[in-house]
Amino acid sequence: MRRILLALLLGTSIIAAEPEKSVIQISSFSQEPVWDAGWRFNPVQRSSGSGFLIKGKRIMTNAHVVGWARQLVVRRYQDPKPYQARVVFVANDCDLALIEVEDPAFYDGMEALEIGDLPLVRSTVVTYGYPSGGEQISYTRGVVSRVEVQNFVHIGNRSFLAVQTDAAINPGNSGGPVIQDDKVVGVAFQGIPGLENAGFFIPPPIINHVLKDIEDGKYDGFPQAGIRLASLQNAAYRRYLKLPNNEVGARVDHIFDIKPSQDLLKIDDVLLQVGKYPVASDGTILYNGHRVFVSVAFAEAQHGESVPLKVWREGKPMDINLPVEVYKGDLREGNQYDVLPRYFVYGGLVFTPLSRDYLRTLGGGAGDPTAAPLLYELYYRRQEAPHTMRQEPIVLASVLAHDVNADLGTRGRVLVDKVNGVRIEKLEDVIRAIEGNKGEQDVIEFYPDSGIEALDRKPVQEANPQILKLYGIAKDRRL
Repeated sequence: MRRILLALLLGTSIIAAEPEKSVIQISSFSQEPVWDAGWRFNPVQRSSGSGFLIKGKRIMTNAHVVGWARQLVVRRYQDPKPYQARVVFVANDCDLALIEVEDPAFYDGMEALEIGDLPLVRSTVVTYGYPSGGEQISYTRGVVSRVEVQNFVHIGNRSFLAVQTDAAINPGNSGGPVIQDDKVVGVAFQGIPGLENAGFFIPPPIINHVLKDIEDGKYDGFPQAGIRLASLQNAAYRRYLKLPNNEVGARVDHIFDIKPSQDLLKIDDVLLQVGKYPVASDGTILYNGHRVFVSVAFAEAQHGESVPLKVWREGKPMDINLPVEVYKGDLREGNQYDVLPRYFVYGGLVFTPLSRDYLRTLGGGAGDPTAAPLLYELYYRRQEAPHTMRQEPIVLASVLAHDVNADLGTRGRVLVDKVNGVRIEKLEDVIRAIEGNKGEQDVIEFYPDSGIEALDRKPVQEANPQILKLYGIAKDRRL
């Protein structure tokens, strides 16, 4: 079921302190680029969210509250005065952000909220925030109903530890604190449409990881183990591997293109333990009393640190210190932020990298037959044929109508294989192949159906400035 980013209303209980004085209302004026026409932007959108003060005069909120923000305006509890704020750190992978207000008067009378511990299932929590339906702060009570790994919708292709509560969900509460015993035990961030009494918040292990990460002045992100695990519950196969039939250990089924993992691990290794956590045969660990996927154990490490592993290989156990690092090879498979789309326009042909953001521009969505080759290239080739992967698959996104391209039968939404005989691995290859061509025509080949188109170079070069002016494009490329 597809999840959407929403603010959580989680509940009230009696609290001696007054944390509401440290909860902030955030108004964001954001503008996202158009991913199939990278020189354009969508209209400015106004949205609202919540945040709360932590030590160091920083305001914690969700990354999706401040994403693509042109302006941030914040207000204190029961104070009508608006203040300008700016983003200082963004953790898009786990949907957290820190913002600050330069006016020192904003912080008068406010106290930083302290980060607590992971709450227990069946315990009561309170979320403070500014959901839609009113301008004043809202308080709602909720019970912790589940702790497990969830997909984080903001980035789309990352999953982390999250806490579910049986609370109502309303837009605008995103980024607000979830309080228990006067301490922050979570940040409200997303819900599941159609599922009643279910909302999610980001727990302290994720919050603290981010705060530790940024101590050096930059945010790296959560490192990846670089492996995919398969359950190892078949007793006969366990005997074949000479493993005890004790429900401990999951098999390494795939190793991604992360060098330390490829150097130190092997397919069919059995992962027995990560750090202090024994790994069950289904790939889970027992984490603070909760049965969760083993990725939580790897997520405790910072980028560049090593994680001690115990694996079973060729009939015996062995110890491995696995360096872990942030993996960026699949950035295009998730939603992208903070970096404008790359593009190149030539003869009205718009070339751009294939990405999840680009796929969202397709009018027919994932059900559109023309999207099938693009979906395979972006999401499945890595699994099925990694040796044929391109560094950055390029799409002919569209063709801006002009006399020089009127004869083209291909009008966009196709993958570019070669340009003038050069295999295209990234956008720069398209430019190099065109600008380095000495012939009279530019020949463009597409895949998977091997279509071919050609342009006469001289008319195109003469028409290029006219095309850019006609369509309001300041530059023919952004790299």
